[in-house]
Amino acid sequence: MKDSVSVNQLLIGAHTSAAGGPHHALYEGQSIGATTVQLFTVNQKRWESKPLEAKTIDEWQEALTKTGLKEIMSHDSYLINLGTPNPENLIKSRRAFEEEIKRCHALSISYLNFHPGAALEAPIENCLDKIVESLLQVEDLVAKGSTKLLLEATAGQGSAVGNKFEHLAYIINKVESRIPIGVCIDTCHIFVAGYDITTAKTCDAMLKEFDKIVGLKYLSAFHINDSVKGCGSRVDRHATLGNGLIGLECFKFLMQDARTRYIPKYLETPEGVERWKVEIEMLRDFAKG
Repeated sequence: MKDSVSVNQLLIGAHTSAAGGPHHALYEGQSIGATTVQLFTVNQKRWESKPLEAKTIDEWQEALTKTGLKEIMSHDSYLINLGTPNPENLIKSRRAFEEEIKRCHALSISYLNFHPGAALEAPIENCLDKIVESLLQVEDLVAKGSTKLLLEATAGQGSAVGNKFEHLAYIINKVESRIPIGVCIDTCHIFVAGYDITTAKTCDAMLKEFDKIVGLKYLSAFHINDSVKGCGSRVDRHATLGNGLIGLECFKFLMQDARTRYIPKYLETPEGVERWKVEIEMLRDFAKG
């Protein structure tokens, strides 16, 4: 044992299903041996959503108490693009993002993870500035709850921004004094974006680079995924742990290194609940050293 914190208390989970109500994601997390989970609070492929009913919130709070899960993370809708140059879609994205924040507050969710945005036909700099503008517009709303907003490091597919640590740093530097902001590193995303994390040495180098450019104090969560595609391919295809091109040394490193050991980790690997049970135990075994 490395310290007084039990391996079983380390925050490890997966993106579980909220079908039938958000509370189901918590119970599914409990069933796979998770200590935390990520979920969609509503259908991630629809713009419109209804406010959460009191019954839904009560069921959530009951499930949270029964399962004992902590530091829950919500993933926002895939439709949202806070950096879009399209005025109509920007309005829709900002409105949907506000609703995401309200639901997180209602459920006392710790983190709202979101993809920064996509430039489409606009210059990257314009996209980053539009994201900053979008985030600053929710300053008053964010202040009403305790949810922290997390920029997800992206694979850089298409015109998506956030595949370079410099993009994340640019946004954070513009908003950090006004809203609670952090970063979620997706291991598959940063790998295909060009950051080699296949060995302990390269993982260490990646963290040092992140610290220099962004700052380790902003690193708040991990999406734990292996990768079907190679380093620098900018193609986002998740693989089960050990069955991709990243390999297991990276995940051993993240579970053992003092800089990353206690940071919440959420699996988004394919195959679902039965595989997640195996992977959660695998990560716990890595943490034992």
